[in-house]
Amino acid sequence: MIGGINHITLAVRDLEISFSFYTDVLGLRPVAKWYKGAYLEAGTDWICLTLDESTRSGSLPEYTHLALTVDEAEFAAAMKRLQDAGAECWQQNHSEGESYYFLDPNGHKLEIHTGTLQSRLATMMEHPPRDLILFPSRKE
Repeated sequence: MIGGINHITLAVRDLEISFSFYTDVLGLRPVAKWYKGAYLEAGTDWICLTLDESTRSGSLPEYTHLALTVDEAEFAAAMKRLQDAGAECWQQNHSEGESYYFLDPNGHKLEIHTGTLQSRLATMMEHPPRDLILFPSRKE
């Protein structure tokens, strides 16, 4: 059975530019770095950056993205750091909580978000979508 997400690997065209973006702009903690990759911590999760010459040159048209948690008190400063770094915004926020949707230097779609699964569900229950099914919590 799956116990959680182990790690996320993102292909990058330029390791130095991506490493700087993820550590200096987003504030992920560097753990290890070598000529073709790096391991970074985002809270208790880890992200691998791996050098890949076939990495996309722009964002994909689909909605798939990676959302990173930001404390509400730090959201405005985090968003300003991203804007100052030239991170392109790819969507305006239409969900609960503060969100800023942006592209990394490789065109990966990312988001900083202040909400939680619980806050998202509470908002969803205000106007439930058709055919919504809620499953019992496994943490009880």
